[in-house]
Amino acid sequence: MATAKVNGIKLYYEDTGSGDKTILLVHGFPLGRRLWEGQIEALRNGYRIVAPDLRGYGDSDVPDDIDSYSLEVYADDLAALLDELGIEKVVYVGLSMGGYLAFPFLRKYGDRVEALVLADARAEADPPEGVEKRSAQQEQIRTEGTGGLVEALPRALLSKTTWDQKPDVVERAKALMKHPDNGWLGSLQAMKTRPDSSDQLTSINVPTLIIVGEEDGITPPDAARKMHEHIGGSRLVVIPDAGHLSNLESPDAFNGALADFLGSL
Repeated sequence: MATAKVNGIKLYYEDTGSGDKTILLVHGFPLGRRLWEGQIEALRNGYRIVAPDLRGYGDSDVPDDIDSYSLEVYADDLAALLDELGIEKVVYVGLSMGGYLAFPFLRKYGDRVEALVLADARAEADPPEGVEKRSAQQEQIRTEGTGGLVEALPRALLSKTTWDQKPDVVERAKALMKHPDNGWLGSLQAMKTRPDSSDQLTSINVPTLIIVGEEDGITPPDAARKMHEHIGGSRLVVIPDAGHLSNLESPDAFNGALADFLGSL
């Protein structure tokens, strides 16, 4: 674990493993880099892995100005971190918000992406009701903190199968959500203001894997299939009994799909 000064803030990251390819693991909301512990353990013997806490998460700095958070700013932070580490190209792996973030990263730094994994993500912007929901969550955080959302969100993020049969995963998901209030507020701001990236799908010309939990109610399989249909040569893997946090809920299936894809590069 280490820190780097990028774009005026301190970014905390893990840099481990070794190999010819570097895997950049980009976490979702509101989870932090520890979301990827199961993938780091599975891949570290064959690949270099970089897993940062985005600004507002973990031990990374937490800017006060909520308007300073956007997917484009996150993308700039990631590119600056790669510069600090002397890394030219990566296999970009993003889950949920990390998947949304892939689109501005590709727009701005596409020459640095040699392959792409979009897990439990979508290309569309938030619909009006989604923006309204995120705004309500921001107001809830401002008035009472994140505690209520930490308890409530796992019900939406995890599959019914996970909720009913894997209490340890439920508790793990809650533990991964313990981050500063402004990290939550900034991510919600970044997600609700992101543009629609659907038109970008057909221009993606790197090997691409799309993973989705069969029971993902936030970015459902239909959204994954749409991306698969528009990204030429892409692969689609639907993980049974998993929800929006498919890598956490079904790590063996997720890691197997990821390893097969990486082995094909």
